[in-house]
This record gives sequence, structure tokens and C-alpha cells, in this order.
Amino acid sequence: MTENREDFREILRLVRPGARVLDIGCGEGALLELLAREKGADGRGLEISQANVSIALSRGLAVVQGDADRDLADYPARAFDYAILSQTLQTVRDPRAVLNELMRIAERAIVSFPNFGHWSVRWALMTKGRMPTTRSLPTPWWATPNIHLCTLRDFTDLVDELDLRVEAASALIKGKPARAMSQSRTWENWRAEQAIFLLGRREPLQAPLEDGPKDSLF
Repeated sequence: MTENREDFREILRLVRPGARVLDIGCGEGALLELLAREKGADGRGLEISQANVSIALSRGLAVVQGDADRDLADYPARAFDYAILSQTLQTVRDPRAVLNELMRIAERAIVSFPNFGHWSVRWALMTKGRMPTTRSLPTPWWATPNIHLCTLRDFTDLVDELDLRVEAASALIKGKPARAMSQSRTWENWRAEQAIFLLGRREPLQAPLEDGPKDSLF
């Protein structure tokens, strides 16, 4: 059940009611459906798989086929309140350019990804000398769609480089409910299996965040 996916529940908490949302890499549209039902969101989806697009359309969702690396440039600036990139960042060819596009087309971006700095990943590399397979990275290296795996530190360094602001950050561990991350980057980089970030621009926004955590990670 999508309602039991803790990453979806955390994203749902971050999105304010009635928001305009673009879900990039939306799959079959489960998150869009949840946002529409529980937050009254005006959702759109971009998905590379035609089979997934067909399923999403059969659910009555506004989803088009497209490639995040190529097609985000077609969207006008600030057309959405939120651009969501859920478990997709590591699969795109140019993560830096994609993040820039997210912040161009939306007021805020919600980005989630598996943390390659988690202790289980480090342990597998150290003891086996192989690319790890873990709960958040279950596919073997030769079959995975992931091409740009990163750690929390890698991601926050890129956020700083792009002059973006972390408005909220949460960690996911062992399928438990998401929890807000502490200030300790080093410790969190070992503990978090997955991470969810709410990003904004550094300049002040006209509309304050109405729903979701108010504390910044940093």
C-alpha cells in the first residue's frame, strides 16, 4: 500500500494543501494519486517508461512521457509550487543540471535518494570489496538504473554549490517513520539509509511554508 510507504508519507507532510506539483519520475503515479486524495494537490507527472505512463493515465492522472535530463527545459519558470524527484536523482545523467531545472520551474524541490554513505554500504565495500546490495539498494550493479549514487555529504555539498537552502531534511531507516535529521552531518551520513530534502532558494520567498517542519538541517 502506498499509504504505508514512509517516504511517501513524509513527502505528503511537506506539501501544502492545494499545491501545484510536478512529480518527475512518477512511475505509475502512486504518489500523485496520494497527493491529490489527501492534499487536494493539482498534480502533473513526467515518466520515462511508456508502460508506467499508460498505467498512470488509466488511473486518471495527468502524466506524460519524458526524460528528466532533456524535457524539464520545456516547462516554464515557476510553473509549480513543488517539483518532486523521489528516488530518481541517482538515475539521471546530469544531477546538477536537473536540480537547477527543479528550482527554476518550482518554488521548492523535494528530493529523496538512497544514501551511499550508510554504514551497511561502507561495511559491504570494506569486507567484500564489491558493490553492495542493501535494503535501499537491492539491485546488483550490473542491473541497476543508478548511475550517480551519492552520500548525504555529496548532496549537501552540491546544494551549497548551487546556492540553495535546505528548509527541512529527514532520514529513513529500516522502514520506520521519517525523522528530522540532526545537525551532525557525519553521524547522519552513517545512519540514514535514505534521505528526503526540502529545498528552496536562498532569497526570501513571498509565501512562507504553510505545512511541514520549519527547522533547517543546518
